[in-house]
Amino acid sequence: MVFGGDFRQTLPVVPKGTRQQVVAASLCRGNLWGHIKFLHLRQNMCLGHEADNQHAQWLLEIGAGSTMDDNEMIQVPQSMVCTNFNGLINRIYPGIDNSRTQDDQYFLDHIILCPRNDQVHDINEAILQ
Repeated sequence: MVFGGDFRQTLPVVPKGTRQQVVAASLCRGNLWGHIKFLHLRQNMCLGHEADNQHAQWLLEIGAGSTMDDNEMIQVPQSMVCTNFNGLINRIYPGIDNSRTQDDQYFLDHIILCPRNDQVHDINEAILQ
């Protein structure tokens, strides 16, 4: 069996669970953990080769928990903050009004992930408009 992912960032879903319950349900707390053989990847393939090294370093710091303030909150750099749907859509889908960008690959290369279906619906509606 192969388990993949960054276990520092991938936690199980515990409906209405507290932080302690989520951590207790994680893979590293399970019975199999002592029998797992680790193989480490040396290159972050998710970020790609032309990725901003500063952004990659920031993601690693989040995974290590070293970016939290005294209230256990992560400070997101202002350059990564969008305050409304239109700003988000324009940043993720530059030139979406251009007919050349309407091919399938354009939409495969640009994606917005949301934790809840109602947010997906709202963003999809805004993009379609």
